Amino acid sequence: MKNNKVLFNAGEMDRTELPFYYDYGKIISAIQMHLHDEVGVDFNMYSDEDTSNEIWEILEEDLKVESPEVRLLSYIYKEGETRTISSNHTDKALEFIIKPRIANGLYYYPAYRVALSRVLTFQSDGELHRDLIFAENDACLVSFLQYVLKRKRDYIKNYVTVYTDTEDGVETDIESINSLVRREDVFLEEPLKKEIFRSIDEFFSDSGEFFKTYDIPYKRGILLYGSPGNGKTTLVKSIASSINAPVAYWQITEYTSSYTIKEVFGSVLKLAPMVLVIEDIDSMPSGVRSVFLNTLDGATSKEGVFLIGTTNYPEKIDPALMNRSGRFDRAYEIKLPTKELRYQYLMAKKLDRILSEAEIREVVEASKEFSYAQLNELYVSITLQWHYEQQVDIIRLCADLKSIQQKQKKQSWDDSDSTASVGFIGFHEE
Repeated sequence: MKNNKVLFNAGEMDRTELPFYYDYGKIISAIQMHLHDEVGVDFNMYSDEDTSNEIWEILEEDLKVESPEVRLLSYIYKEGETRTISSNHTDKALEFIIKPRIANGLYYYPAYRVALSRVLTFQSDGELHRDLIFAENDACLVSFLQYVLKRKRDYIKNYVTVYTDTEDGVETDIESINSLVRREDVFLEEPLKKEIFRSIDEFFSDSGEFFKTYDIPYKRGILLYGSPGNGKTTLVKSIASSINAPVAYWQITEYTSSYTIKEVFGSVLKLAPMVLVIEDIDSMPSGVRSVFLNTLDGATSKEGVFLIGTTNYPEKIDPALMNRSGRFDRAYEIKLPTKELRYQYLMAKKLDRILSEAEIREVVEASKEFSYAQLNELYVSITLQWHYEQQVDIIRLCADLKSIQQKQKKQSWDDSDSTASVGFIGFHEE
């Protein structure tokens, strides 16, 4: 701090006194002197315990799009790397990308008088990265943080933020929405489909004006349940592709803890209004169930958050998730496709390029109790057989898939542990 006394000053020390602090202090002093020479004012250095992920994400994004908001003042080490090689695997090709390297650079945001530098320091036991934040004063930094959150909200709409609970805390990845899933690609019974999308659209319409008008808490939670392969994930993808709001996906693991729950909800609230998806919510470790429920009950923990939970095993979901307002307000069963939906799905696949109308109807009849995943596999089998033989044995293909389905079910039953406790509730056979 300016005009305050300090106990140690690297510029006035001999390296033998505190060698590691001396090296670190010399780097900081050099950066601050360079900032003063370039800008003409003294900069304070700030510690960040809450928003560092957002700050460095935005710096990387600004550099990628060559934003005029930021410029490179200098590199830290002459011998350090200045560019980074990365890749982006799209559905079309593997692209190689050369981009500016955040580490080893001193970057400056002139409009906010804020500088950022990810510095590599060398110690006896290896190397250490330090994230350094400099600002002329507190007001400049607050203004910059407001820019960061607004900027993130704007660019993140083209991505899905993926939170994965790990042994070391929450790992955050940003994944591009490479293939859009349209609402027309969602095959559900029309009344159910209309109700779900109406609920989504109203939540994000005019910043939740509907909720303010009718004095309804601005938070919503729905639970999608049903057998695997019936389109729960496709429905979630269509929501992510069709709303003008950020979408986050939370991957629950055995490492999910009270800390990761707090961190995830703290992160998503900064992006609200937004959608948070928790797939396979029944896999929530039983030891943190109460923490999760208490977080949902918090006064502001879900403000502006549309929560979507999915499960293939609704019987393993704690009833407490559903019996109190503010947790999950509605549960929707995603059922096996009806006869008419099976027909619509196969026609959307353009099966009529291969089969006649009568043959397609035969496929629809023979695929009773098939999930959409099984219908897709059936479509692949039909096209392969047609491609090589110019004819299709519909009855045999459907019978083969049904046989595989039964074997898979039998295998899962044989391997199951009837006394195992999974998710929120343990089931024990009497």
